[in-house]
Amino acid sequence: MNYSNHPATKEYRQLLRRTETPMERKLWSFLKNRQIDGYKFRQQHGFGPYVLDFYCPALRLCIELDGEVHDIKSIHEKDIDRTEFLNNNRIKVLRFRNEEVEKDINSVINIIRAYINNECK
Repeated sequence: MNYSNHPATKEYRQLLRRTETPMERKLWSFLKNRQIDGYKFRQQHGFGPYVLDFYCPALRLCIELDGEVHDIKSIHEKDIDRTEFLNNNRIKVLRFRNEEVEKDINSVINIIRAYINNECK
């Protein structure tokens, strides 16, 4: 079954791209145009019932940015369900706090690169 980019979520995904957070914009500036080891990432990619912040289909890698709202118990529980669903569909999820992107984007990029080099090659 193909779970990617269901037409029902198209407008919502487009809205999320137009209203990206400052930290999403910052990380996207490093992910777009195949800047990380030549891999193509997509922004606000639909998969199943979820919209992933960033997704690399070749690596089956999802990158999620979490702000303060993710500290709320109900949201955190939904994050756990999302990660389990994605893992069950062979998609690895890397999560970063907005603060990590804001304070040390290079460390975030290095973690992503390390994952690619250690797990995918």
